[in-house]
Amino acid sequence: MMAWTNRPYRRMMRRLTRRTLLYTEMVTTGALLHGDAERHLDHHPDEHPVALQLGGDQPEELAEATRMADAAGFDEINLNVGCPSDRVQRGRFGACLMAEPEAVYAMVAAMKAATAKPVTVKHRLGIDHQDDYDDMLNFVDTVGPAGADRFTVHARKAWLQGLSPKENRNIPPLRHDLIHRLKRERPNLQIEINGGIRELASAQDHLHHVDAVMIGRAAYERPTDLMAADPLLFGEAAAPHATPRQLLDALAELVADEVQHGTAVPVMLQPMLGLFRGQPGARRWRHVLGEEGRTARDPVAVLKKAAENLQGEWLDRPLVAASSTPVPASVAAAHPPG
Repeated sequence: MMAWTNRPYRRMMRRLTRRTLLYTEMVTTGALLHGDAERHLDHHPDEHPVALQLGGDQPEELAEATRMADAAGFDEINLNVGCPSDRVQRGRFGACLMAEPEAVYAMVAAMKAATAKPVTVKHRLGIDHQDDYDDMLNFVDTVGPAGADRFTVHARKAWLQGLSPKENRNIPPLRHDLIHRLKRERPNLQIEINGGIRELASAQDHLHHVDAVMIGRAAYERPTDLMAADPLLFGEAAAPHATPRQLLDALAELVADEVQHGTAVPVMLQPMLGLFRGQPGARRWRHVLGEEGRTARDPVAVLKKAAENLQGEWLDRPLVAASSTPVPASVAAAHPPG
């Protein structure tokens, strides 16, 4: 999620959906305890509910970072045991910790003792040759008694040697069926499924088998699709801004507010590139935001210029309709999932 689920992105997503759970970029315990903690913990009140994602391997450091996240007002603290990058492995956290479930137990227990907020674990099906169902079940059964409030399982294994993080998001086969089986066999645990879920209709299907769904890359590549989340998954009457035109007005207000916060213009506009994908004028929208946003001093003017390319009656039509059978869900906006 690094360089993706930043503050401007999360605030933009709140104009699309109020009910889904958003995640921060992964923050290491070292960055919080010895770096610019104020910057890493920075978030706007309108982002809630929002989870802080932590990377680390020392229980006492994770406990202190959890206390800091709690004091900063985050709604959940998530321990990343799923990221397969070389840099993360060198720091002895992320997916390599799946080989040490007892150590993860100690980490989660320390975090739980430091807060009353939910403490959750994000992990993979397995790593390297420890990749069958029993390996995952052993990990969950070992960590669960520490008090983990939810397990978010990426339905792919990770090869820690030989595949890049990008390849680990695509090459290992998806096994959604194993996550469904985990929930059947451990019905007392909160199980969230992640990996390859790109549409809300698919999320609805999975929610017949698990407690929650995490949507990753699709939430960044096609964020406007998440406008349907509140009506379809939570039974709301409509999205926060039902029509694209209403959304554009809200985004202009957001950009003006982020200017006051000191956010760099390219950082502010980049999350909006994927909006309206597939609609008339969307390609030109992306071009204006991407090219003129690099050097612009007035991001609101750039946003309005880009919007001039969007045409058609669809701008004033609700993109989604309310569902008569909502189901509870946790849809995390993240890209790319680790």
